[in-house]
Amino acid sequence: MTPEMVMTIAERALVITLMLAAPMLLAALVTGLVIGAFQAATQINEITLSFIPKLAAIATTLVIMGPWIIKVFVSYTRELYTSIPGLVN
Repeated sequence: MTPEMVMTIAERALVITLMLAAPMLLAALVTGLVIGAFQAATQINEITLSFIPKLAAIATTLVIMGPWIIKVFVSYTRELYTSIPGLVN
């Protein structure tokens, strides 16, 4: 196993991790921005106000994007397992 192979596997793992985390992070970001704008407009300074909407947005995103996330993760894992014989010389 060469250092290039290790770097390729690590890079691919990081890209997959970013792809899988991005939908939930974007949902939390958008929800946080909307709640923040609402709090700024109404001058409500309640810290816990954004917690439940963010949680609901992340749960909804996970339900909607869940099949895609599982498909990507399973295909990457399958690809990784099938490449093991080529990595071990």
